[in-house]
Amino acid sequence: MAARRRRDGFVPDFDPAFGDRPLADAVHDIVIGRWQGVRDLLRATGADWPLRTHRLRLLAHAAAGSSAVEAWRAAEPGSPDAEVLRAATEVVRVFHQAIESGRRAALDQERLDATVLACLRAADAEPDDPMPWVSLLTVARLYETGVSRRELRGWWDELRRRDPHNIEGHVQLLRYHSARWHGTHGRMYDFARDAAGAAPPGSPLPVLVQIARVEEYRHVTEGATGPAPVRDFGRHWHHELAVTEVRRTWDRWIGGRGRGPAAPEEMGELNYLTHAACYAGLADEARQLFGLLGRQAARVPWSYTGPAPDEFMRWRAQVRATS
Repeated sequence: MAARRRRDGFVPDFDPAFGDRPLADAVHDIVIGRWQGVRDLLRATGADWPLRTHRLRLLAHAAAGSSAVEAWRAAEPGSPDAEVLRAATEVVRVFHQAIESGRRAALDQERLDATVLACLRAADAEPDDPMPWVSLLTVARLYETGVSRRELRGWWDELRRRDPHNIEGHVQLLRYHSARWHGTHGRMYDFARDAAGAAPPGSPLPVLVQIARVEEYRHVTEGATGPAPVRDFGRHWHHELAVTEVRRTWDRWIGGRGRGPAAPEEMGELNYLTHAACYAGLADEARQLFGLLGRQAARVPWSYTGPAPDEFMRWRAQVRATS
């Protein structure tokens, strides 16, 4: 593998911005305590909801460890973009708190409720933006018994009114329905397959089925004890239905998206589909997907099946060797 790496000079880039240079610059601004670049970036992004959602997610993760978003709100208290970013940032912070205390272990109900209120204020400040509703669907997982069906359905309907094919919102609701959180494998797969079946050609939503397969794998392997593989789980990635569904996602998403390079906001989901194609034994599809990815790699889902750089490089070399 090292020889292969030296020979073609390829090194994957795990930049979470996926090559979005203006986004990377705004993240750097947050790191050094400036918020003006973030304001200008979101203003320039406008109503490109897939790109805006991608950018807000990464900005929120960067802002969670700083006071940049609070400084922005203090300087421009009427800014809707600042409210939307602040709500997304609060969601990241409360997830960090959950991780520190043990997932779902005795989280402060008032803290969760305050985060929900921040999201609702953001929704009022920026009525057309789907991101506050994505944030709500995300934080819903942290309630010990989830949220009521009525409330969850209301948040979901509000998201879909604004952006019916919002991939991040679908991913968050899929995780809510998973066995790792407030549902079952069956509910999760039903949701993923229903959304995939209703997606228009060229939409990334069919990859929800592959994301569901990763979520199931995580749930089973995290519950296993000892170094031995999980019993009867060896064909999880490449039994007949798994392979068929990878092909179906390929046809509906990649076959319908047209030619041209992949955008930064597609890269996360493309990594899921590439991982699935590799493990399903679909070398032709995987080779073309690696071509779309170029150097843009995501740690998830590769890190669930081994060290992410090694996994990415190993499979890339393997499928290229079959051409």
